Amino acid sequence: MNVNNAKSIEIDDKDYFDKYLQKFPPEISELTFTNLYIWKDFYEFNFVERNEHLIIFSKTFLKKWWKPINECSNCLFFLPPIGPTPELIILELFESLKNLEIHRTPNDITNKIETHKKFERLDLKILHDRNSWDYVYEKEALINLSGNKYRQKRRLLKKFKMQYDYEFNIIDKALIDKTYELQLEWCDQNECQRNIDLKQEQNAIKNALDFYDELGLSGGILCVENKCVGYTLGEMLNKDMVVIHIEKAHIDYEGSYQAINNFFLKNCCKKAKFVNREQDLGIPGLRKAKESYNPIRMVEKNVIYRNLSEND
Repeated sequence: MNVNNAKSIEIDDKDYFDKYLQKFPPEISELTFTNLYIWKDFYEFNFVERNEHLIIFSKTFLKKWWKPINECSNCLFFLPPIGPTPELIILELFESLKNLEIHRTPNDITNKIETHKKFERLDLKILHDRNSWDYVYEKEALINLSGNKYRQKRRLLKKFKMQYDYEFNIIDKALIDKTYELQLEWCDQNECQRNIDLKQEQNAIKNALDFYDELGLSGGILCVENKCVGYTLGEMLNKDMVVIHIEKAHIDYEGSYQAINNFFLKNCCKKAKFVNREQDLGIPGLRKAKESYNPIRMVEKNVIYRNLSEND
């Protein structure tokens, strides 16, 4: 398969991507045009169309930012193809390319690949990538916070409401500048310039806010006495699920994270029954925070790779 004619992702490609994503709605958080576009400078994504599938990959990610599992040189990083039979496209990729890995692949695809007759012949392996699993919650549970398991969240939310004179608004064009100012404040407090991951995230957030309307994002911003203390950005992932891409708040305002999460879900994405809060990346504090909201399930993801001999 020839991937040399691939092109980089631009904002004008949204309609093209949406054609595929609406026909084959994703469950993994990576496969929204928003996510692909705002992180395009970090991953340096390219895409190509092949046999009614959209194939998204990076030539540089495993060289610059991540260690490939099989330690291959110049290894290509692929996301699962979007289309009717992604497992067949993945097998074709491994037949035609030597150095590649398919990341963030959900179980429904890996299950089909494992049982395919070409799986052993191509010497393919599957690694369960726990750090990339998405957390899924019932939306009503996060709104109501009922029962003993949400007691601490409920207490913090109540304390925020009682302690502060607050205002919550859905983000529109008039509030973009305020949202970015809040992000810059958050970055100063958390020393983004000293943390390469936060620095890259800052660039992604700027992309999201610069093209907020074009991307079709939804967001909410929380202010206390005219000082903004929290914001979030999300969108519908599929017909039943909203995905939260970004959520930031000033921890000096006790309960601010609980408040921005609760108020946004109450006021946005009315059709959603479930909430995807993305992965924890293996960060202990982030894992603890996501688990504390009691996910109903995880969207499991895997890496498909192959063993390479010493001569490869």
